[in-house]
Amino acid sequence: IPEMQEWVYMVSNFTENREEVAYTFQLTDPDIYVRFTMSSTGSFKRFRWNSTLKEWNNLWYAPNGQCNYYMMCGPYTYCNMDTSPVCNCIRGFKKRNLLEWERANGTIGCVRKTRLSCRGDGFFKLTRMKLPDTKGATVDRQIGLRECEERCRRDCNCTAFSSADIRKVGSGCVIWTGELLDISNYASG
Repeated sequence: IPEMQEWVYMVSNFTENREEVAYTFQLTDPDIYVRFTMSSTGSFKRFRWNSTLKEWNNLWYAPNGQCNYYMMCGPYTYCNMDTSPVCNCIRGFKKRNLLEWERANGTIGCVRKTRLSCRGDGFFKLTRMKLPDTKGATVDRQIGLRECEERCRRDCNCTAFSSADIRKVGSGCVIWTGELLDISNYASG
Protein backbone atom coordinates (compact mmCIF):
# COMPACT_ATOMS: atom_id res chain seq x y z
CA ILE A 1 0.00 0.00 0.00
CA PRO A 2 1.98 3.02 -1.26
CA GLU A 3 0.19 5.49 1.03
CA MET A 4 1.46 3.63 4.10
CA GLN A 5 4.87 5.23 3.64
CA GLU A 6 3.26 8.42 4.97
CA TRP A 7 1.91 6.78 8.15
CA VAL A 8 4.76 7.68 10.52
CA TYR A 9 3.23 5.93 13.54
CA MET A 10 3.29 2.52 11.83
CA VAL A 11 6.08 0.14 10.91
CA SER A 12 5.00 -2.42 8.34
CA ASN A 13 6.50 -5.68 7.14
CA PHE A 14 5.74 -7.68 4.00
CA THR A 15 6.73 -11.36 3.98
CA GLU A 16 6.71 -13.52 0.87
CA ASN A 17 8.20 -17.00 0.78
CA ARG A 18 7.25 -20.58 -0.06
CA GLU A 19 5.14 -20.95 3.10
CA GLU A 20 3.34 -17.62 3.32
CA VAL A 21 2.49 -14.23 1.94
CA ALA A 22 1.73 -11.92 4.85
CA TYR A 23 1.48 -8.25 5.69
CA THR A 24 1.93 -7.17 9.30
CA PHE A 25 2.20 -3.82 11.00
CA GLN A 26 3.16 -2.50 14.40
CA LEU A 27 2.21 0.84 15.92
CA THR A 28 5.06 2.96 17.27
CA ASP A 29 2.84 5.04 19.57
CA PRO A 30 1.04 3.10 22.35
CA ASP A 31 -1.69 5.78 22.51
CA ILE A 32 -2.81 5.17 18.91
CA TYR A 33 -5.25 2.39 18.00
CA VAL A 34 -5.69 1.33 14.38
CA ARG A 35 -7.66 -1.41 12.68
CA PHE A 36 -8.00 -2.58 9.10
CA THR A 37 -11.08 -4.19 7.58
CA MET A 38 -11.63 -5.97 4.28
CA SER A 39 -15.11 -6.59 2.94
CA SER A 40 -16.27 -9.47 0.76
CA THR A 41 -16.28 -7.03 -2.20
CA GLY A 42 -12.57 -6.26 -1.72
CA SER A 43 -12.99 -2.88 -0.04
CA PHE A 44 -10.05 -2.29 2.30
CA LYS A 45 -10.33 0.37 5.04
CA ARG A 46 -8.10 1.79 7.76
CA PHE A 47 -9.72 3.12 10.93
CA ARG A 48 -8.16 5.06 13.81
CA TRP A 49 -9.73 5.26 17.25
CA ASN A 50 -10.77 8.77 18.32
CA SER A 51 -10.64 8.60 22.12
CA THR A 52 -12.34 12.00 22.51
CA LEU A 53 -15.42 11.06 20.48
CA LYS A 54 -15.20 7.36 21.41
CA GLU A 55 -15.55 6.22 17.81
CA TRP A 56 -13.56 4.77 14.94
CA ASN A 57 -12.73 7.25 12.13
CA ASN A 58 -12.26 5.94 8.60
CA LEU A 59 -9.04 7.64 7.47
CA TRP A 60 -8.23 5.69 4.33
CA TYR A 61 -9.86 3.24 1.92
CA ALA A 62 -9.17 1.37 -1.27
CA PRO A 63 -10.07 1.09 -4.01
CA ASN A 64 -10.14 4.86 -4.24
CA GLY A 65 -10.37 5.31 -7.99
CA GLN A 66 -11.92 3.62 -11.03
CA CYS A 67 -8.67 1.93 -12.02
CA ASN A 68 -8.27 0.34 -8.60
CA TYR A 69 -11.30 -1.91 -9.09
CA TYR A 70 -10.44 -5.43 -10.18
CA MET A 71 -10.97 -6.01 -13.91
CA MET A 72 -12.21 -2.48 -14.57
CA CYS A 73 -11.12 -3.03 -18.16
CA GLY A 74 -11.06 -6.20 -20.24
CA PRO A 75 -8.34 -8.46 -21.66
CA TYR A 76 -5.30 -6.79 -23.26
CA THR A 77 -6.29 -3.36 -21.97
CA TYR A 78 -4.97 -1.03 -19.32
CA CYS A 79 -6.88 1.43 -17.18
CA ASN A 80 -5.72 5.06 -17.11
CA MET A 81 -7.58 7.68 -15.07
CA ASP A 82 -6.10 10.45 -17.27
CA THR A 83 -7.84 9.25 -20.45
CA SER A 84 -11.45 9.17 -21.55
CA PRO A 85 -12.60 6.47 -21.63
CA VAL A 86 -10.34 5.04 -18.92
CA CYS A 87 -9.88 1.71 -20.75
CA ASN A 88 -7.21 1.63 -23.47
CA CYS A 89 -5.87 -1.12 -25.72
CA ILE A 90 -2.28 -2.21 -25.21
CA ARG A 91 -0.05 -1.34 -28.19
CA GLY A 92 -0.51 -3.99 -30.90
CA PHE A 93 -4.16 -4.60 -29.95
CA LYS A 94 -7.46 -3.09 -31.11
CA LYS A 95 -10.92 -2.73 -29.58
CA ARG A 96 -12.82 -6.02 -29.67
CA ASN A 97 -16.19 -4.37 -30.44
CA LEU A 98 -16.33 -0.70 -31.44
CA LEU A 99 -20.04 -0.36 -30.67
CA GLU A 100 -19.54 -1.56 -27.10
CA TRP A 101 -16.54 0.74 -26.64
CA GLU A 102 -18.66 3.69 -27.80
CA ARG A 103 -21.02 2.80 -24.95
CA ALA A 104 -17.98 3.14 -22.63
CA ASN A 105 -17.78 -0.60 -22.11
CA GLY A 106 -14.06 -1.32 -22.07
CA THR A 107 -14.65 -4.51 -20.11
CA ILE A 108 -15.02 -6.45 -23.37
CA GLY A 109 -11.33 -5.84 -24.00
CA CYS A 110 -9.10 -5.84 -27.02
CA VAL A 111 -7.81 -8.34 -29.59
CA ARG A 112 -4.52 -8.62 -31.50
CA LYS A 113 -4.20 -6.48 -34.62
CA THR A 114 -2.21 -9.26 -36.27
CA ARG A 115 -2.13 -12.99 -35.59
CA LEU A 116 0.45 -14.26 -33.16
CA SER A 117 3.50 -15.64 -34.94
CA CYS A 118 5.93 -17.52 -32.75
CA ARG A 119 8.84 -16.50 -34.99
CA GLY A 120 9.66 -12.85 -35.24
CA ASP A 121 7.15 -11.54 -32.68
CA GLY A 122 8.54 -9.17 -30.10
CA PHE A 123 7.51 -7.33 -26.97
CA PHE A 124 6.71 -3.70 -26.25
CA LYS A 125 7.97 -2.26 -22.98
CA LEU A 126 5.13 -0.90 -20.84
CA THR A 127 6.24 1.52 -18.14
CA ARG A 128 4.50 2.80 -15.01
CA MET A 129 2.04 -0.11 -15.10
CA LYS A 130 0.60 -2.32 -12.39
CA LEU A 131 1.48 -5.88 -13.33
CA PRO A 132 -1.33 -8.04 -14.78
CA ASP A 133 -3.34 -10.54 -12.78
CA THR A 134 -1.04 -13.45 -11.94
CA LYS A 135 -3.64 -16.21 -12.39
CA GLY A 136 -1.95 -17.38 -15.60
CA ALA A 137 1.60 -16.58 -14.54
CA THR A 138 4.62 -18.53 -13.35
CA VAL A 139 7.35 -17.14 -11.09
CA ASP A 140 11.02 -18.11 -10.98
CA ARG A 141 13.03 -16.12 -8.45
CA GLN A 142 16.31 -17.76 -9.50
CA ILE A 143 16.74 -16.07 -12.89
CA GLY A 144 17.20 -12.48 -14.02
CA LEU A 145 15.27 -10.38 -16.51
CA ARG A 146 17.45 -11.26 -19.52
CA GLU A 147 16.98 -15.02 -19.01
CA CYS A 148 13.29 -14.35 -18.30
CA GLU A 149 12.89 -12.70 -21.71
CA GLU A 150 14.74 -15.56 -23.43
CA ARG A 151 12.49 -18.12 -21.73
CA CYS A 152 9.40 -16.16 -22.76
CA ARG A 153 10.56 -15.91 -26.40
CA ARG A 154 11.00 -19.71 -26.53
CA ASP A 155 7.38 -20.25 -25.38
CA CYS A 156 4.87 -19.47 -28.14
CA ASN A 157 2.13 -19.09 -25.49
CA CYS A 158 4.04 -16.41 -23.56
CA THR A 159 2.23 -13.07 -23.68
CA ALA A 160 4.36 -11.03 -21.25
CA PHE A 161 7.27 -11.14 -18.82
CA SER A 162 8.58 -8.96 -16.00
CA SER A 163 10.97 -8.83 -13.09
CA ALA A 164 9.40 -10.58 -10.11
CA ASP A 165 10.51 -7.76 -7.80
CA ILE A 166 9.85 -4.50 -9.62
CA ARG A 167 11.79 -2.58 -6.94
CA LYS A 168 15.02 -4.34 -8.03
CA VAL A 169 15.40 -4.26 -11.81
CA GLY A 170 16.20 -7.70 -13.13
CA SER A 171 15.39 -9.58 -9.92
CA GLY A 172 13.41 -12.79 -10.50
CA CYS A 173 11.04 -13.56 -13.35
CA VAL A 174 7.28 -13.61 -13.94
CA ILE A 175 5.95 -15.07 -17.19
CA TRP A 176 2.34 -14.75 -18.32
CA THR A 177 0.61 -17.08 -20.77
CA GLY A 178 -2.88 -16.39 -22.05
CA GLU A 179 -4.84 -13.16 -21.68
CA LEU A 180 -3.36 -10.18 -19.85
CA LEU A 181 -5.92 -8.94 -17.33
CA ASP A 182 -6.29 -6.13 -14.79
CA ILE A 183 -3.49 -3.79 -15.87
CA SER A 184 -3.47 -0.17 -14.73
CA ASN A 185 -1.32 2.82 -15.57
CA TYR A 186 0.27 4.45 -12.52
CA ALA A 187 -0.24 8.19 -12.27
CA SER A 188 2.80 10.24 -13.22
CA GLY A 189 4.90 11.77 -10.49
